[in-house]
Amino acid sequence: MALRVAVVGAGSWGTTVASLSAVNNHTMLWARRKQVADEVVTERTNTTYLPGVELPSSLSATSSLEEAVRDAEVIVMAVPSHGFRAVLEQAAPHARAGIPVVSLAKGLEPGTRLRMTEVISRVLPGHPAGALTGPNLAREIAAGQPAAAVMAFADEEVARSLQPVFHAAAFRVYTNLDIVGCEIAGVVKNVIAIAAGMVEGMGFGDNTKATVMTRGLAELTRLGVALGGDRRTFAGLAGMGDLVATCASEQSRNHRVGIQLGTGRPLAEILAATPMIAEGVGSSPVVCELASASGVEMPLAEQVRSVCAGESTVPAAVEALLRRPPTSE
Repeated sequence: MALRVAVVGAGSWGTTVASLSAVNNHTMLWARRKQVADEVVTERTNTTYLPGVELPSSLSATSSLEEAVRDAEVIVMAVPSHGFRAVLEQAAPHARAGIPVVSLAKGLEPGTRLRMTEVISRVLPGHPAGALTGPNLAREIAAGQPAAAVMAFADEEVARSLQPVFHAAAFRVYTNLDIVGCEIAGVVKNVIAIAAGMVEGMGFGDNTKATVMTRGLAELTRLGVALGGDRRTFAGLAGMGDLVATCASEQSRNHRVGIQLGTGRPLAEILAATPMIAEGVGSSPVVCELASASGVEMPLAEQVRSVCAGESTVPAAVEALLRRPPTSE
């Protein structure tokens, strides 16, 4: 049965998910800027965030948040973590009671250190809160290349009811009850992707990059388990799958930021050159705070945080990691 779906946020991934949903559901995409919403409706494109992709004629768009969510039976939040709460609070008075809210954001809220589903539960209590996550590079999925994702909800019935909303011929959606593990994996992999990009930008090869990715997976798993996640999650799509895609692809914003940091380019200059948000930059200090509070050692994440904060350089960060005393794997 077709549902009324509101996708809040018209970045590359929000637009892609809205396009998937629009195949079988009445889908409305909310864009902060009216010109983006108008372009989606009149031109069937979003050249700012998803250039070269033709959007389905069934996809509606608006710059009115009330119009987007008031009739929705599912709300999908595609807003970056730093602005997630503010937009959700604006949408809350117009949301129908008890409808599910799905997060696409892979970050933590600064200050509170809350995961996005925790923010949803505080802003919209009584609404099932979940996350759609996995190795999901927007342009490849928008082009119809085979991929998969995880729909994570604590309530399996809710997860299964939403599975067909986004499931498509080339996009498989699996369910997972481990919201904590899925969200933490999505957050930390962005930080590790910056680290992988840094060593690539310095000119190091595949051995170095594989080492960063593998040790990054160990850090990701340690933190996720300490916070209550299921260890099995981190070997799946939300964990290793997303980590590999984000660390290896030129389409990954966090990977690109890391590469440019590795070449010596200043972070402020890198971030000013693109409208896209690299969540790992803002997440790195929050991840390190969570790790410290949980008694979890995360040396890679700490060095990324240090470089992004301007406290260290990439060569100094690599040297600091190499000087660590040897231990068991």
